[in-house]
Amino acid sequence: MVSKTDDIPASVPDCNPVDLQRDGAQEGTGTSKGCLKESCGCAGHSAGTAMVNGDGAHTEEGESKQDENSEADGGEDSNEQEVIVIQDTGFTVKIQAPGTEPFDLQVSPQEMVQEIHQVLMDREDTCHRTCFSLQLDGNVLDNFAELKSIEGLQEGSLLKVVEEPYTVREARIHVRHIRDLLKSLDPSDAYNGVDCNSLSFLSIFTDGDLGDSGKRKKKGTELEQIDCTPPEHILPGSKERPLVPLQPQNKDWKPMQCLKVLTMSGWNPPPGNRKMHGDLMYLYIVTVEERHVSVTASTRGFYLNQSTTYTFNPKPANPSFLSHSLVELLSQISPAFKKNFTSLQKKRVQRHPFERIATPFQVYSWTAPQVDHAMDCVRAEDAYTSRLGYEEHIPGQTRDWNEELQTTRELPRKNLPERLLRERAIFKVHSDFAAAATRGAMAVIDGNVMAINPGEETRMQMFIWNNIFFSLGFDVRDHYRELGGDAAAHAAPTNDLNGVRAYGAVDVEGLYTLGTVVVDYRGYRVTAQSIIPGILEREQEQSVIYGSIDFGKTVVSHGKYLELLDKTSRPLKVQQHKVMNEKEESVELCSSVECKGIIGNDGRHYILDLLRTFPPDLNFLPVDGEELSAESQRQGFPRQHRHRLACLRQELIEAFVEHRYLLFMKMAALQLMQQKANKDSSKTDVPAITETSATDSGVDSTQTTAAQASTDGTDPTDNNNTSAAPQMAPESEESSSKPTTNGPVDPTGTQNGECRSPLEGKELEESIPGLAQAKELAETLVSEDGSGMDPKSREVVLNACRAVGSISNTSFDIRFNPDIFSPGVRFPEDTLEDVQKQKQLLKDAAAFLVTCQIPSLVKDCLDHSTLPMDGATLTEALHQRGINVRYLGTVMEFVDKTPAKAQLEHFYRIGIVELITRCAKHIFRTYLQGVELSALSAAVSHFLNCFLSSFPDAVAHLPPDELVSRRKSRKRRNRVPAGGDNTAWASLTPSELWKNIATEAQSYYHFKMQCESVDQVVEKYALQKTTLLREISVKTGIQILLKEYNFDSRHKPAFTEEDILNIFPVVKHVNPKASDAFHFFQSGQAKVQQGFLKEGCELINEALNLFNNVYGAMHVEICACLRLLARLNYIMGDHPEALSNQQKAVLMSERVLGIEHPNTIQEYMHLALYCFANGQLSTALKLLYRARYLMLLVCGEDHPEMALIDNNIGLVLHGVMEYDLSLRFLENALTINTKYHGARSLKVALSHHLVARVYESKAEFRSALQHEKEGYTIYKNQMGEAHEKTKESSEYLKYLTQQAVALQRTMNEIYKNGSSASIMPLKFTAPSMASILEQLNIINGIIFIPLSQKDLENLKAEVQRRQQLQELGKSEEPAEGSPLELEDKIPVD
Repeated sequence: MVSKTDDIPASVPDCNPVDLQRDGAQEGTGTSKGCLKESCGCAGHSAGTAMVNGDGAHTEEGESKQDENSEADGGEDSNEQEVIVIQDTGFTVKIQAPGTEPFDLQVSPQEMVQEIHQVLMDREDTCHRTCFSLQLDGNVLDNFAELKSIEGLQEGSLLKVVEEPYTVREARIHVRHIRDLLKSLDPSDAYNGVDCNSLSFLSIFTDGDLGDSGKRKKKGTELEQIDCTPPEHILPGSKERPLVPLQPQNKDWKPMQCLKVLTMSGWNPPPGNRKMHGDLMYLYIVTVEERHVSVTASTRGFYLNQSTTYTFNPKPANPSFLSHSLVELLSQISPAFKKNFTSLQKKRVQRHPFERIATPFQVYSWTAPQVDHAMDCVRAEDAYTSRLGYEEHIPGQTRDWNEELQTTRELPRKNLPERLLRERAIFKVHSDFAAAATRGAMAVIDGNVMAINPGEETRMQMFIWNNIFFSLGFDVRDHYRELGGDAAAHAAPTNDLNGVRAYGAVDVEGLYTLGTVVVDYRGYRVTAQSIIPGILEREQEQSVIYGSIDFGKTVVSHGKYLELLDKTSRPLKVQQHKVMNEKEESVELCSSVECKGIIGNDGRHYILDLLRTFPPDLNFLPVDGEELSAESQRQGFPRQHRHRLACLRQELIEAFVEHRYLLFMKMAALQLMQQKANKDSSKTDVPAITETSATDSGVDSTQTTAAQASTDGTDPTDNNNTSAAPQMAPESEESSSKPTTNGPVDPTGTQNGECRSPLEGKELEESIPGLAQAKELAETLVSEDGSGMDPKSREVVLNACRAVGSISNTSFDIRFNPDIFSPGVRFPEDTLEDVQKQKQLLKDAAAFLVTCQIPSLVKDCLDHSTLPMDGATLTEALHQRGINVRYLGTVMEFVDKTPAKAQLEHFYRIGIVELITRCAKHIFRTYLQGVELSALSAAVSHFLNCFLSSFPDAVAHLPPDELVSRRKSRKRRNRVPAGGDNTAWASLTPSELWKNIATEAQSYYHFKMQCESVDQVVEKYALQKTTLLREISVKTGIQILLKEYNFDSRHKPAFTEEDILNIFPVVKHVNPKASDAFHFFQSGQAKVQQGFLKEGCELINEALNLFNNVYGAMHVEICACLRLLARLNYIMGDHPEALSNQQKAVLMSERVLGIEHPNTIQEYMHLALYCFANGQLSTALKLLYRARYLMLLVCGEDHPEMALIDNNIGLVLHGVMEYDLSLRFLENALTINTKYHGARSLKVALSHHLVARVYESKAEFRSALQHEKEGYTIYKNQMGEAHEKTKESSEYLKYLTQQAVALQRTMNEIYKNGSSASIMPLKFTAPSMASILEQLNIINGIIFIPLSQKDLENLKAEVQRRQQLQELGKSEEPAEGSPLELEDKIPVD
């Protein structure tokens, strides 16, 4: 790991305390291609370049790109021209370090000197130095100066590395850095989930870096040496699901031992007289050769002293080996150290940088092998200091999180470089804050933090640690009594976090939210918040100047807050409204009453308690005397929920408003048509206005609320929007490309899973004749006050507004009042009519979720545009359409009633697993709260046994009291143990647990599940126990030992307490977005969608640069960017570049999302394709086998995506002439495709064709003919006789028939004439690699269409013509359809 030393004091002049140190290591590593060649390929340098600017090495491209960026989406915001500002050309400097040859280093003018330090600390030959300065012509360079500000520094300058005297701080940094170097290949930090390390196994399957191996392996023909047989458990039909292969053992991880012990000596700190000799601290070291030495760290360096374990003698030994670096000293006294340290550093530098950069947020692994616990001085020291960031080196000790979070928000954002700096600072502070909050929350629950109200009972305690405020998710002081007690107190923090996320995304200047992180750990929910300055000194009643602290009994308001919140009301769809206070006065609010406004001592306006930012969900909120719509009632709503805080998701609000907008346009259009029919004269009025308003204000009218929501990236709240759609299916691309047109059509609609219920589809068709007028009308509406309208049109608009529930009578504007149905909130008499409207709107939204969104989700699963593979991706699919997980039972029932239920089996199964594991999680939460720390592993293993083991009478092992002496235990028997019974958990039985799970499913999800035991459930729903184990472990943070568990034994339980290794926190936080990069990414996708591949590619490269600039080198969005880039490289024929980008995407996905996340499985498949195209067949197979293994583990064999994996494997095996194996995979794919796509689908036809080709290669022509005929029939029925596919198939049939006949003739000849027969040589075709690759491309959705130059010109002209039309605002419809018509001509999946 590049050292994460605590290298930077916060008091650095002119520099944010925020984004300094760790960046060096994390930032931008993968981006700069050109800059590493000379510097031995280490990560560090590029790590530097990205820090303050886009990136040093990409500069030349930057220039050429600029012009077309500006036209790419100038409509949005002209930020693209400014890209150029941050792209300065790099230059090369020479660096001379003591004892090494001078070497060249490419740098960029924006870098700080600090970043060159980072590079040197990472390079193989200088990595052992930490305490040095850089000098130019004898002048010491300031660490925090930008290179461009240094006089005389230019191309070719020589920088000297000069050793500096140590201080205690520098000496500690040095020791810590050496320890990091010694541990650089050791995965234990990743298993233990510390310091943002995480696992990656790609290099095991590719034997190191793909780029190198490509050149190595090409020499011989690869066919001979491939061993293609996969392990037994990967073959189709295998029932085994072993766990151990999940983490294949890496030979590099058997660490080469350099030292036995390196630790602080017991003689620290040096006594006064030695301090005056320059002693800073003492180390105790045992070398591999068993030599015990004591080392003094002094201002001049490190030397051996004469102390031993029990006698203190600080005099230098003879010889003392005084060296400036500890590595130099150890190399002199231990030959083994010298040898092993050198080879360790070689290996470290050879690893792909992405394997070792820290991730922005911690990723935890749910399995780990048995790791030996080694002595480690740095870890030991860290455990006892509250080191979080750089506390012990910062003046004033802890970080003021609130100040950092708010200052970064206040940074200027007028142009692109400013925005990048600001977004990077926000992201950096945020990930640091999340790490600190997580660590603090664990300390609180583990009992290591003193409460600020220690006298109260434990549930009511609050804590402050490291300037973060912690509270527990219990109903303290009956605050939530009317809302559902503890259940409400548990739901409130996540609602609040969603509110913080929403307000943060709107990003209104002058309005501040608290840093908020919600941590679930050991059964407790902890909310961590930054502290408003001054709030602890005053009573809450005095400080709240807006909102209510008692749920609406007393309410106050404040002009400044109304003004600030008004700016958020349109994007968040919140309606300004009046409520009554205790003095019977009406008070104006622009948020829910719970939302409190507090002005901090720093003068900033904070809002907190945003738990009701979004309106209530009436389906789960029965209100006396209120009737829901008939459709909701038919499905059994409203239902009783645990608490009264159930609210609709932001995505649902967006989709609902979008839906209403289409309805509004349609109604207006129909009325206009009637008017037209009645009176043709009005025709002349309208167009006149349209001309003026269409072009300029068409964009910033009311509709932009929708457009913004999706372009600001607030809409795909969860991951970046591509990761949701599995193979980046066209859906996700269209949806993300539309916002760039900014028209009023449907930016968000598609993202929220087109709610085209059958009903709406019809309406749309009927209204097509009127759409032109509807368009004109929309443009007229733009003059919002309605001044420009003639009375007739005004009436039309008024009617349409009333019909869709708009709050304005002259334009479309839907907003919600979040206080409707809040207990205790009263509205003034004069607003009752308005309140009634709002109630209706809420009922409509609740009905919309049930009647539109759930069916649209199921429809998307049926046509495979949404392919969840596990609980997390299922939840994401629900959330994207605004469906809360509490609807899971409803969704499952809907699937159950769907006629095509068989084609949704995979979805149903994943839903059942999710439902069961979530119920188990709810039970586990309360179960754990009663367990004391010493019994934790026993309790967890007992719970898992009850949950998964077939062993009927699982008995808990109470921990043996190892620590109780005999004498005491006798006394003990007579005494009741204090504090009640702490072993209640031990009485849980499997049957009781499963009964509770069924009850929980019924009461929480309203889903009936007959199940008495795990085996019954597994049988009934065809589940796998490993999948259940993975889901429950991931959801609760359990880490188990990696070994094979025997779940089905009826004689002994599957888990023992030794199998439970750890319990991790599950953390929820806000993900700050890189908005400019996201816009580039979307414009790039849009370009690709229109067939401009090169331009698209450049835009996406630019996006990658900006992403790196904001997020550092590791982030899910960068992962999506790399994947798309690799795909484009591949389509444009640059296979090696595709391979390199996709390799980064896989590594990143493993590191950031997890080694078996569905996304990672997808990335492995793409990489295998590019490997095959690069001629690395054995690697391609290994990668596909890995993908198949992970897929089996995560969701089993019966899943549509498995057909794609199997087709890929089958094709590659066919290519290496392993026909029998190939058939096993291809025939399995055929079965799965037939099941999920229906026997008549084109996918099935293709499957038949692939199988036929293998039979042909085996010369089994009869089987081949049989399959090809099936395929031919499908093509004929689906596409007609004349289609090229049908013709191809019929040609192939003829060919097969000829071959079969020829074979038969030869056989007859042999029978007739015996050995003297003259045999015609038969053509047995071994498939060519090109033909295999072509098929691989087809099944992976990549279609190359041979277009002549002329075709391309015509295509481009056509697209441009359409775009111009679209901009004129005339052809709404064709433009809508254009990406689709082009679909089959463009090589995009």
